[in-house]
Amino acid sequence: MSLMTDPAMTDPERIPVIIGVGQLNDRPEDPQLGLDPPALMAAALRLAEADAGGNMLADLDSLAIVDQISFRHLGNLCDSVARKIGAHPPINYQSEAPHGDTPIRLLNEAANRIGEGKASLAAVVGAEALRTAAGLAKLAAKGEDKSYNAVRNVSTRRDPTYAQAHGLTAPVDVYPIYENAGRAAYGQTLAEAQAESGAIWAGMSRVAAANEGAWIRKAVSAEEILTPGPSNRPLAFPYTKLTVANSSVNQGAGFIVASLAEARRRGILEERMIFVGMGAAAKEDPSILRRDRYDRSSSMDTAIRRTLELNRMTGADFDHVELYSCFPCVPKMARRVLGWPLDKPATVFGGLTFGGGPIANYMSHAVVSMVERLRGGDGKTGFLFANGGYATDNHCIVISRQPIAAAQFPQDFDYQAEADAARGPIPELDKDYVGPAKVESYTVFHNRDGVPSSGVVIARTPDGKRTLCHIDVADAGMCAFFMDGAVEPVGTAGAIATVGERRVWQR
Repeated sequence: MSLMTDPAMTDPERIPVIIGVGQLNDRPEDPQLGLDPPALMAAALRLAEADAGGNMLADLDSLAIVDQISFRHLGNLCDSVARKIGAHPPINYQSEAPHGDTPIRLLNEAANRIGEGKASLAAVVGAEALRTAAGLAKLAAKGEDKSYNAVRNVSTRRDPTYAQAHGLTAPVDVYPIYENAGRAAYGQTLAEAQAESGAIWAGMSRVAAANEGAWIRKAVSAEEILTPGPSNRPLAFPYTKLTVANSSVNQGAGFIVASLAEARRRGILEERMIFVGMGAAAKEDPSILRRDRYDRSSSMDTAIRRTLELNRMTGADFDHVELYSCFPCVPKMARRVLGWPLDKPATVFGGLTFGGGPIANYMSHAVVSMVERLRGGDGKTGFLFANGGYATDNHCIVISRQPIAAAQFPQDFDYQAEADAARGPIPELDKDYVGPAKVESYTVFHNRDGVPSSGVVIARTPDGKRTLCHIDVADAGMCAFFMDGAVEPVGTAGAIATVGERRVWQR
């Protein structure tokens, strides 16, 4: 049976639409007065309920929660949030981990349940209160709040992995590897690549300045974003503070998805319904050293291209996009696959620097803002691209003011096998190699005072194996080679030598 004649496509009980959205910022002067994540989630859902016309949370068939990290000791929040909103949904679950693609996956799952006839009213919500958590931790450290135990290290101390021993520990350490490899692959000079980052981020700041839901509502110029200084210190080359996600926020966001039939039964105006299109997802290996390359991602490519194909669209069909923006390399890679021009905003919320970076729940805010933008008559169709982990997780979906003819639910959004087939061979890792090699990518880490503290080269040996080594940041000439832009370090030949107990890059 063709898509155009399948009864499921025209049955209003099986067509998912977003009918209510809500988001909020919590800015208490006293952290003890701050809302915790379940309270933020409940508040966001109440806003979404009011946006939809009220009196529906008690009737939810499904409640999906984005896992959070700021109050980790609270554990699974399903019962807590449901109780706060007076709901008793038979389907009530929390994501297995706080990954950046989670809100879009939960939206896709809600659409599938509606398409299967298993739900007619579903909600997705998430929140983080890292700013409040940090404030409470400071009070606890001073002895002013001895009862507080939310921010704590729940992991045991372990020996660092091979990557961690070379400084590749947090996302801010890893994404520059993609940035530097991507610049070389695109044939850009350092100045050109930085100009692209500045243009994207300045555009995001302008969007955030006009969005009441954004955390930082002040437009910033590209020059301010790219120029290191006391309030914009360098982190890991070439990224500064104003080019990375801002997780020091208290934010909650959620949305309600209904069947078209249920929305009509509840008297939702047609012009306030936003139709859900089809989605696609794929992942990279969790280990950053088990990637085939660092200038692109086959899982990202597959998720974006498949989403376009499933909805029978091209990048030119979208009035707005949200390209996940934890670090510049991500929207840079995504916009090249999508065909999204540099002069058009890459966000509707404001980006993770200015809109706010509530860990895994950013894309819930993007959904809220996209719905608001489309409802306002500013365009018809939006594309949502989510990314998580270390450029690991990808999930895209389309939403529109108008029905999407190709959309059919339930759908299998998992395109992992296709992404795996498109991926190149994974280089074998040689942890102890010394000798001639070429730079595959690199970054230089900085102290809080802006002085280089260490650096890492990901290198390829003559037989194609991958290895890591350190950069001697005490060598001013070596630092200049990797950071002044006079030459492109990626692809250059050098050697790895043992210096003391470390293996160090030499030119």
